[in-house]
Parts: sequence; C-alpha cells; structure tokens
Amino acid sequence: MTPPGLDEGRVRLDKWLWAARFFKTRSAATEAVQGGRVHLNGARAKPARDVRTGDMIEVTVGEATFHVEVTGLADRRGSAAQAALLYRETTESRERRERLREQRRMAAPLGSDLVGGRPEKRDRRRLDALRGGGRGRGGAPTGRPPRSGRDDDRG
Repeated sequence: MTPPGLDEGRVRLDKWLWAARFFKTRSAATEAVQGGRVHLNGARAKPARDVRTGDMIEVTVGEATFHVEVTGLADRRGSAAQAALLYRETTESRERRERLREQRRMAAPLGSDLVGGRPEKRDRRRLDALRGGGRGRGGAPTGRPPRSGRDDDRG
C-alpha cells in the first residue's frame, strides 16, 4: 500500500515540483516550467508533461540550480520529510551549489568599497541602482499623474 498522495504511474511536472517543495505554489511551479527554468531529461518541458521515476530534472530556483533524479511520485504536497523522498540530488549539483554559496559568503558585501562611512546622495543612488531598487531621477512615485508643461489654473 502506498502512502496517501503518492502515485504509482506518472504525475504532471508542475504538480511534482510543487509536491517536492521546490516551489511554494503550483502556479509558481507552472511559471518556472513555462519560463524555461525547468528541464526534464535535458529538454525544456511543458507543465503538463508527465514525470516518471528515474527521470532527471534540472530546476533553477533563484540563483541555485538543482540536478535531481526522480525517486518517487506524488501529486499532493506532504511534509518536508516526504518531499525529500521524492528525489535524489546528484553529487555534482550539490558540490556546485556549495561552492557558489561559499563564494557568495566570502565576497565583499555591496557598498563595502565606500570609504568614510555613510554614503552621500550620489553614492546611495549608485547602490540603489546596483541592488535593482533604483528609481532613477524624480524620487518616489506620488500616485498622481505627472504635471504637464502648462497649468490651466494659473491664468
């Protein structure tokens, strides 16, 4: 007898990724598959593609890339312990992720090259742009439409 939620034959790729806890929601798993961040047996796949035991899946989540072999199938999300039984990560994949993690840990943090402590306005804008949070010129949005060159109420 199989535990509840485990399937004997095949499961949709997006359901399996969600059940194996690579993604928090099934829609996030579907978007990842459609966006090309998931490869099944070396090729891009569609979310409805069936996964079978023994298939090799390459999943990119953020900066981490996992190369896993499917060892079990589930169409329902269970505990983390159950999810860990659904796949086995290759040793090369694990070592590569550990190396990248160590490189990030050893890298200097953003803004560490600033001398003199607190950044000035120009330095802060450069840091914001590096982090991807730069708003460009004009500051924060106000929620109102931009002013035109002509004001009708002035006369």
